[in-house]
Amino acid sequence: MSQHSSSLDSSLLVRDVAGDYRPAKADEVLQAALRVLSGQMNGSEALTSPQVVRNFLRIKLGTLEHEVFAIIHLDAQNRVIDYVEMFRGTVSQTSVYPREVVKESLARNSAALILVHNHPSGVPEPSRADEMLTQTLKSALALVDVRVLDHLVVAGANILSFAERGLL
Repeated sequence: MSQHSSSLDSSLLVRDVAGDYRPAKADEVLQAALRVLSGQMNGSEALTSPQVVRNFLRIKLGTLEHEVFAIIHLDAQNRVIDYVEMFRGTVSQTSVYPREVVKESLARNSAALILVHNHPSGVPEPSRADEMLTQTLKSALALVDVRVLDHLVVAGANILSFAERGLL
């Protein structure tokens, strides 16, 4: 009994449909972490903690083997309306269509956005194309009074902020 309980002490447990406990699988732990972080991000409070956003994005995008371009929609008080993965690409690029980003922002009645994409290479440095896309989106969204607060590049555990770098 003590040998069995000591091996379980080092594991997270989940309860199956029969009510029995078993060690959790890695994907179950990650899904539970995403639910907790999503709950911390969505709706109830203004987005005042960049760390919560970064933790959510590390888990959501940090390990993907293909590029994803996503948007965090915010209301006028910077509360999260939604996180939406808009475009999926290859290992080194993704096509982003400004018209679709503007349409999505209007459909969700967003006052502001945080743009997000990942670099599967693990290098968070933005490319010149990333910088040009950010300026194009910022200009297009300004026409409909939607502010771009930041563009985050997720590369594994590293996250680069365009706002912190002065690239906005």
